[in-house]
Amino acid sequence: QVQLVESGGGSVQPGGSLRLSCAASGTLMIPNTWGWFRQAPGKERELVAALTPAGTSAYADSVKGRFTISRDSAKNTLFLQMNSLKPEDTAVYLCNARRVTIPTQRVTADFWGQGTQVTVSS
Repeated sequence: QVQLVESGGGSVQPGGSLRLSCAASGTLMIPNTWGWFRQAPGKERELVAALTPAGTSAYADSVKGRFTISRDSAKNTLFLQMNSLKPEDTAVYLCNARRVTIPTQRVTADFWGQGTQVTVSS
């Protein structure tokens, strides 16, 4: 099992920045993919950014150039640096760790944090 705890959310004005953190513990050899999702009220959960098994990063089109995902393996912590925030970025942000098969991308283990609220408003 893997436990994930997010922090760093809050309220910010448009154009501002926030840095989310996700502290991971447990059997960390299980996941090979780490990511951030978000869910706004009345909307489906969507992928924001991910670190793939190949070591590359992937982003939703809506956040490209503004958000950066990174991971400190020594500290078992995943980060999401969010710059130039917009009101439409308002959502609960959830940390995710999963194991996917290669190359079929079938999810064989899936772990979630509780989420942290990000509110962008003037």
